[in-house]
Amino acid sequence: MASNVKTVVATGATSGLGFEAIKQLLAEGQSYRFILGARDRKRAEKEFSDLHYDRQKHSLTFLPIQLNDLRTIKTFATQTLEKLGSFKIDLLLLNAGINKPADEPGINGSKWCESYIVNSLSQHYLTHLLRERLAGRVVIVSSGAMRGVSDSVRIEQLEKDLTAESGTHFQQTYENSKFTQLLTAHWWRRELKGQAQVVAVSPGLIPDTNLARHAMERMNFKFPESIMKDAKSIPEGAQSILAAYSRQDVPQDPAQIFLTSWGEWWPLDVLASTLDTALQDKWSPSLAQIEKEEVVE
Repeated sequence: MASNVKTVVATGATSGLGFEAIKQLLAEGQSYRFILGARDRKRAEKEFSDLHYDRQKHSLTFLPIQLNDLRTIKTFATQTLEKLGSFKIDLLLLNAGINKPADEPGINGSKWCESYIVNSLSQHYLTHLLRERLAGRVVIVSSGAMRGVSDSVRIEQLEKDLTAESGTHFQQTYENSKFTQLLTAHWWRRELKGQAQVVAVSPGLIPDTNLARHAMERMNFKFPESIMKDAKSIPEGAQSILAAYSRQDVPQDPAQIFLTSWGEWWPLDVLASTLDTALQDKWSPSLAQIEKEEVVE
């Protein structure tokens, strides 16, 4: 493999938007070394084996991971670091999300609902574990839904509403967890200054993904016709995600890190509720704190 190979570590890359994003990278002239987290490793290997790409140019490694179980994230990180050897990570792609109400006990005894663990805490934890190897760019797949958390009342109730068995509606847990995810993006943007660049991106409304499958199955949820006019295809959503990796026109203000699905960088007034550094610190626990509270050994 060529010496100019780029290393990509990704979650949520074996189906939907993530699969399509990797598929598009495989079609590029650039050589890539992929390490992909997969819920179903054998299925992921089969899906990618059916693709036509230059196997002399690219390599793919699939490692097991469950984003709702922090123990598997630690194992994934350990195996990833072993696989990397001396290589740095050029792109850490933090993708995947769920949209479930907070009406079940926390997984493995966690105090948190599953949506918060998958959409925010797990990705923050993985970044901690891979921190020393990060270079290039960290791309966090966010959502414009985070704008639903804009007033002080919603922000003050985040902890209560994201707690397991709180009964919080699925749409609100999604908005809340995407809000805390963006808080951690800002935190990592500060922490990784001079080492790696952090960009958050919205792929847009993509009805054909499995994001809303839990709501559709349990509550007969359907996307309102009023917002379907803005819907995008999976390939379009993947292009938005990859733009967050390739775009070089990141605004000079370091806090302006959010790239929209229509290709614009959101101004700071849109991100205002996420710019409080004390709030960012609160929702960006340390590695030791996560492992202690979530009992990760």
